[in-house]
Amino acid sequence: MKKFWTLLSAITFAIGLTACSAEKEEAQPEKKESEEAVKPAANPKSVMYKFYMSIVSTINEADADLNAYEGAEEPTPEEKAAASESAAAVASKVEGLEVPADLKDQKADLETALKDIAEAYKMKAEELKKDTPAFDAADEKFAQGEEKIGAAFESLEMNKPSLAKEL
Repeated sequence: MKKFWTLLSAITFAIGLTACSAEKEEAQPEKKESEEAVKPAANPKSVMYKFYMSIVSTINEADADLNAYEGAEEPTPEEKAAASESAAAVASKVEGLEVPADLKDQKADLETALKDIAEAYKMKAEELKKDTPAFDAADEKFAQGEEKIGAAFESLEMNKPSLAKEL
């Protein structure tokens, strides 16, 4: 009789275990679907603004010596050399920026803008190696990049920012 009860409880336990594992397998796909549904889509305007602010902060991190040179009445040769290095550093950092994937419709404008801005800083770095540097061509190139950023903002029905004023 003991053998019968032991066999019966083992069968009952096996059936119960099978039933419980089948319920878990069915419940898991529902959980994955709900997790995917919870993840919201990124707001392109928010992504654009954050990307723009990353451009501003990236430039501001490295252009202090260049700004000091441009603001000085009679800059010293040491300030000029530091400004050249600062401009080259900005160009390098701007080239390292990547356009977020959420801005795929504005990617071409933004990548071109980053190239123009980096080129403008490279031009300033080269001009600072001359006896009398002239930044007109570099400023024009920077304005082209700024205009392309503005076009990307307008494509999202946002107001154009002024990158020059932020720096």
